[in-house]
Amino acid sequence: MTVIDPATTAAPRAPADSSRRRTPSARTWLPPIAFGVGLVLLWQLLCRVGGIPTFLLPAPSAILAAAGDNVSVMVDSTLVTGRNALIGLLVGILTGLAAAMLAVWIRPFDELLGPLATAAAAIPIVATAPVFYGMYSATQEMPRILTVALIVFFPIYVSAARGLRDISAVHADLMRSYAIGKWAETRTVRIPAALGFVFTGLRIAAPNAVIAEIVAEYFGGLQNGLGYRITSAAAATDYASAWSYVVASIVLGLVFFVAVVVLETVVAPHRPSR
Repeated sequence: MTVIDPATTAAPRAPADSSRRRTPSARTWLPPIAFGVGLVLLWQLLCRVGGIPTFLLPAPSAILAAAGDNVSVMVDSTLVTGRNALIGLLVGILTGLAAAMLAVWIRPFDELLGPLATAAAAIPIVATAPVFYGMYSATQEMPRILTVALIVFFPIYVSAARGLRDISAVHADLMRSYAIGKWAETRTVRIPAALGFVFTGLRIAAPNAVIAEIVAEYFGGLQNGLGYRITSAAAATDYASAWSYVVASIVLGLVFFVAVVVLETVVAPHRPSR
């Protein structure tokens, strides 16, 4: 007769909690924060002790003081830039998703749009912004929004098109056996499979939307955004203020990126980005 020792019998392990695995620990966020704080302290030390000219690199304390003196202007400019970037981002997302669906449904459309999307992605922002300003009045925000939408379109289109095609053959055969329409197949099978790819494209497109908006503001239009504030402050040799607007631009880009990450955890909490 076999005797089982309870002390040596391993108890079954409980399944790991996926929410705990996804919760960031101190090892995740503490090193970058410590590195950033150390970098700012080193920056301050080099500017004060090393005598770096302000036109080359102002000290963080001078940038902070300039930001405090221009809080209202900085907030208004950040809201304008963020609003245009958000509108352009939404337009680029919608057009990119629609084009990706058409490319999956219609093969000639895919063969036609693929090279055009690649060519559009290769056009620099400094070339597209003046063209849009020539098409519209300088008192309108539309040129900036179109510039942002064009920059956002390519990563969304490429990511969504690949995700919509990334379904198993079993699921595709099952949908065909049920003889359901293309939209029903896309809604029930392809879109859920493409969420990880779409959010990967969004992580790239969201910060790029802010960059495109700021660069578009350099070339004209209403004088109310962060891009104009940076150029005007630099032209007036107020380099501390110019850097404070640069910091505001960085913060705005991080806000867009974090918003995408939070949205991903809400919409697709168990689907890793591709």
